[in-house]
Amino acid sequence: MKFTRVFAFLALAGMAGSAFATNGYFSHGYGMKAKGMAGAATASYDDAFGGANNPASMAFAGDRLDLGVDLFNPNRSAERTGLGPLDMSVDSDSEYHLIPEFGMTKQMSSALALGVTVYGNGGMNTDYAGGQIPAGVCGPVAANMLCGVGDLGVDLIQLIVAPTVAYKVAPNHSIGVSPLLGYQAFEANGLQAFGGISSDPTKLTNNGHDDAFGYGVRIGYMGKITPTITIGAAYASKMDFEEFEEYAGLFAEQGDFDIPENYNLGVAWQATPAFKLALDYQRINYSDINSIANASLVPFLLGADNGPGFGWQDIDVWKLGAEYKYSQQLTLRAGWSHGDNPITPADVTFNILAPGVIEDHLTLGFTYTLASGNELTMSYMHGFSSDVSGASILPAFMGGAPAGTETIEMDQNALGIQYSWKM
Repeated sequence: MKFTRVFAFLALAGMAGSAFATNGYFSHGYGMKAKGMAGAATASYDDAFGGANNPASMAFAGDRLDLGVDLFNPNRSAERTGLGPLDMSVDSDSEYHLIPEFGMTKQMSSALALGVTVYGNGGMNTDYAGGQIPAGVCGPVAANMLCGVGDLGVDLIQLIVAPTVAYKVAPNHSIGVSPLLGYQAFEANGLQAFGGISSDPTKLTNNGHDDAFGYGVRIGYMGKITPTITIGAAYASKMDFEEFEEYAGLFAEQGDFDIPENYNLGVAWQATPAFKLALDYQRINYSDINSIANASLVPFLLGADNGPGFGWQDIDVWKLGAEYKYSQQLTLRAGWSHGDNPITPADVTFNILAPGVIEDHLTLGFTYTLASGNELTMSYMHGFSSDVSGASILPAFMGGAPAGTETIEMDQNALGIQYSWKM
């Protein structure tokens, strides 16, 4: 019965995908216990999400199966002023997304554990109504915010399956490895106005969802340094994906869109038998991916090797979480994370499509242990409103210079639930 649930959930995960956009376009955490502590999980081992956090943790996790789903609510808006008839303000639709995830781990011996984690790495979704700019300004018909026809927006979905092997090299020290098998899908609409700067205008916009498969690896270490202090470290390579052929005239390198390398370090301190603190540091190297990192205004065509991108910078993220065992049945959690904003004012125009500007998150959560020993976990996240403003580059495509002011803004909420079986 448990395996039936697993395969049904895998199918659900494949259909639902993800639309996270919290730390850039990565999630703020993986697994509801981690999400209740702002994602601080590199030095924790109380669930089966090691494939997403730290593969070495599965050597200490025991036999368990975790199924969870998040209701994610991003609120995105964009505004332009100082350009006369191009001035407007618009909110994105598609405000609610279900994000499933699952993990399973099995202790094969006192030292060896096998498991698998399935999760949405991240993603981006925007959906702005068209017809906001009057006919005659951008063309013969009413236009969307970027002077295209019809609704404007993108939909990026990223799903990763991470089979995991973890091994205790000593009673209190483990290493782990997770091959990362990735699937992503992408769609863009309403970008017809950029056809003149595209290397292939037929592969620029309104081509439906295109998908791609990719691969990478995550490795990790965990050590119980003292009876009260645990440390952890994990590194994930760049995930190399196939090109989005239907959007070869949009993304640099003929539709290439890889997932950047990232790494995290963590420490957990069991201050008392009931109270634990955890601190994580995460680095995400967006600058390694041309389609993400290239500046918006470069002297090359969209889709070319050095073509325009979103101008994202590398970011550092700090995550602090606290856990309090209120009773034998109830454990309470809270957390705060702060990350850099990857978007610069010079690149605001293209990032109307991908306003990943959130910097600060507050999280809460709890786990209730049932009489059977199984667990019910819930988490809540609020991403505080953040914005970036800069000159619009639309006039630059008409022979002028950037002018006016554009502002992108986003805040977020997520409510998640997870049920865990102890096997």
